[in-house]
Amino acid sequence: MSSPTQKTSNAAIEAMIGEMKTKFADRPKLAEIFENGFRNTMNTTIQILEDQTTFVITGDIPAMWLRDSAAQVRPYLVLADKDQDIANMIQGLVQRQMEFVILDPYANAFNQSENGKGHQDDLTEMGPWIWERKYEIDSLCYPLQLGYLLWKNSGRTVQFNETFRKASEKIIKLWRTEQHHEEKSPYLFQRFNAPLTDTLTREGKGSITGYTGMTWSGFRPSDDCCEYGYLVPSNMFAVVVLEYLNEIALEVWSDEALAQQALQLANEIRQGIEQYAVVDHPEFGKIYAYETDGLGNYNLMDDANVPSLLSLPYLGCVSEDDEIYLNTRKFILSTNNPYYFTGTAASGIGSPHTPERYIWHIALSMQGLTSLHSEERERLLELFQATDAGTGMTHEGFHADDPTQYTRPWFSWSNMLFCEFLMDYCGIRIHK
Repeated sequence: MSSPTQKTSNAAIEAMIGEMKTKFADRPKLAEIFENGFRNTMNTTIQILEDQTTFVITGDIPAMWLRDSAAQVRPYLVLADKDQDIANMIQGLVQRQMEFVILDPYANAFNQSENGKGHQDDLTEMGPWIWERKYEIDSLCYPLQLGYLLWKNSGRTVQFNETFRKASEKIIKLWRTEQHHEEKSPYLFQRFNAPLTDTLTREGKGSITGYTGMTWSGFRPSDDCCEYGYLVPSNMFAVVVLEYLNEIALEVWSDEALAQQALQLANEIRQGIEQYAVVDHPEFGKIYAYETDGLGNYNLMDDANVPSLLSLPYLGCVSEDDEIYLNTRKFILSTNNPYYFTGTAASGIGSPHTPERYIWHIALSMQGLTSLHSEERERLLELFQATDAGTGMTHEGFHADDPTQYTRPWFSWSNMLFCEFLMDYCGIRIHK
């Protein structure tokens, strides 16, 4: 592997690119976007450090998000059993992620060194390693998931070392604390002279919540603040990774006590979701809320960023044909979702994180990855060909009427999720 300034030539990556070029010889634009994304992420965002851990920048921001970094390397998992360098790179990322979790489990993004870059003026417990300290449940889910998927796709278990165990115990402890955010949480966050979505109300405590069994989140995976503290898709993802941790504890560590802790917490969160997060909608029937507070308030919407309600089958939270999910899917892929935009160029889910009527390529990829209908998947592939603005890459958001208006020309997570969609379309899938 290489530093972001170097070019790499990896035989397994080149073989995958060649295979996709062959499969899409009649649609060269799709093959081009795949090639650019699959190679660009490796060449420009991934760096192997002296200690053999891996640091992955998100693209046009020189920091590592726990969520983004895991999502960026995820498509390479299909090559991890064939290529030791790729498996080592992913293992090194899991190690660095877990080291960061131990350093501060409330932080979402970190610096490569103790250089003090990032949002050091935020009113929270910042430090020189931390780029940003917006607490998001999914920041802790993704490293657990990546370690587990590396095991299932390569057979490796060396990533489940003492660092992984210590970080896992810290995650369980934090999620238990945040089940009682009002009474027990030490976490506060305020950012001044910024949009309201960048800070928490009540002097950094966030909006009031009641106990549900779910665990609280300050921010969404978009890095925007939660309106209500129980972010449902992230809680559902937490259940999945706690069950992964239960399996790791039993099969790798033979630690029944830790396995039971993980399973008990998963069951409490699941029960909270079933009791507090399902809403009976007059048009769509039973659907999942995006957020709730345990006090009777609900936010019915979906955001393009993952975890999202759209992504629930992809993350392993529900089956693709789950009735409540399908009802929810119909709701969020309609104008009943305040962030579903329709235009002359495209229709899809956007985010309050980007301008009005901007559709996200991440959401289009996720729609394809979770679709049960070949016609829908074909239509989405056509949309990608038509909305790259001639760049041969995906973006963050683009205007529903004019794809040449877009945000973030270099956004590795989006590129790699498209790569995963294209591989999935061809039956090349990550083992879960």
